[in-house]
Amino acid sequence: MQINIDQTRWYDRIWASFIFFTRLPFWRLHQPAQECYKTVVEHWPLTGWLTGGLMAATLWVGSMYLPYAVAVLLAIVVRLLVTGALHEDGLADFLDGFGGGGSDRDRILTIMKDSHIGTYGVIGLILYHLLLAATLLSMTPTMAALTILAASPYARMVTAQLIMMMPYARREEDAKAKTVYRKMDWRASVSLAIQGLLPMGLYLWYTGLPWELVIFLPCIVMYFLYLLIWNKLRGYTGDCCGAVCLLVELAVCLVVCAL
Repeated sequence: MQINIDQTRWYDRIWASFIFFTRLPFWRLHQPAQECYKTVVEHWPLTGWLTGGLMAATLWVGSMYLPYAVAVLLAIVVRLLVTGALHEDGLADFLDGFGGGGSDRDRILTIMKDSHIGTYGVIGLILYHLLLAATLLSMTPTMAALTILAASPYARMVTAQLIMMMPYARREEDAKAKTVYRKMDWRASVSLAIQGLLPMGLYLWYTGLPWELVIFLPCIVMYFLYLLIWNKLRGYTGDCCGAVCLLVELAVCLVVCAL
């Protein structure tokens, strides 16, 4: 029997988000209804609290006992393990599709769905991780850890706007996860904003960094990526969301690094 999304319980939707966006065995503890997976983006920043928290803790604690560069690399490895490289896979597919697909919408979508990684994806992942590691190394361990804690939920909150700004680019049956996210109502939007802005607000208050730059420059990055996606596909895909999430998060780190 199919359940209406509005009939599902709020904590089932949160469970679905953690199961969907991480590789931790939450599914062993509870199995929410399949309909809950259409709402996972609404609690995406909460998973950023978890993955960002584990990454930040690894970096901060590791820096006490290991060379700082080793601690940074271990932190990145921990996030890859916890998320199953879900967003990194999206970034690689995004770069392959937009790099090799030209202006042909169908070709871009076909390349993005191909499980093989291409030249653009390989080079993009290498450069992304080099930039991420370099920006974190430019900060003190405490500052780097706090930046991760703030940037992870914030990037997910900003990226979630894609599903409100454009339709899904494929048919639902052609989706990789076999699920298309629903449009958020005002309550879900408020909840999403709180999840993403609360850590960022505390971070800016504690560090004293200019909030205008830290908040808005990554949003500009997201907007230009939105324009690129809209012009090429006239809609988003899961790979687009994963790629935008990582690039917005990297933009936060770059802004902090520059400041």
